[in-house]
Amino acid sequence: MIALPQKIDVNYFLEEDIGAGDLTSLLIDADKKARAVVITREPMVLCGQAWFDKVFKQLNSQTQIQWQHNEAEFIEVNSVLCSLEGNARALLTGERSALNLLQTLSATATISKRYADAVADTNCRVLDTRKTIPGLRLAQKYAVACGGCINHRIGLYDAVLIKENHIIAAGSIKNAIKKARTQSTMMIEVEVESIEELIEAIAAKPDRIMLDNFSIQALKKAVILNNKQIKLEASGDINLENIAKVAKTGVDYISIGALTKNITAINLSMRIELIT
Repeated sequence: MIALPQKIDVNYFLEEDIGAGDLTSLLIDADKKARAVVITREPMVLCGQAWFDKVFKQLNSQTQIQWQHNEAEFIEVNSVLCSLEGNARALLTGERSALNLLQTLSATATISKRYADAVADTNCRVLDTRKTIPGLRLAQKYAVACGGCINHRIGLYDAVLIKENHIIAAGSIKNAIKKARTQSTMMIEVEVESIEELIEAIAAKPDRIMLDNFSIQALKKAVILNNKQIKLEASGDINLENIAKVAKTGVDYISIGALTKNITAINLSMRIELIT
């Protein structure tokens, strides 16, 4: 099973929604019990159970949640995802925050599966980026993995990614990579925008080279020139319509910002009924 982030904190999401208190839930008697089910209105990859559970357990530790499907499982439309039972106020108060997290992370996992499936018959693998929703970086990275894609660097601290402005500041690709080698033991990647820059980068021997906005023909040429010396990553203007063609050029990775930044939340509904 894919490892969860070590710390799952939903305090921000609850404080954002509840503030000084849920005024509407006061319409329900404090000791009233209720049950509920969550249903998906579209096909999806399930992701975010731990965040969903944490919301309700934090509001009331006695809340009982029974999942009908496993995390990272593909689920058909109109399926019941889980059932809940517990304090009615807690269920009503936590509903929106819990569903927001579940529908967002499931959306990330679902689009990631589509991209992973699109290159499944090649040796290429799809990477995510740092283009995540603020506050949900680790959660979305987890969701990407649930969908079958691979995490690139988590942040600025766990890999060196040398881009155009870094190269300008350092004086050359060679200088930038050389200096990076003296300062870090992390993976070093350099972005290139032409075949000429690629040749310079290959000579400097980074761990990975990102081919930014290369045409299909240029990608094929880059793969031949590289001759498997260094891992190659394609990036820029790649989508579900053309990703298979890109993968078949022979690159090792394709990075897709859309996995985390262009998602459309999964349509979920939660139906609640009081227990008499």
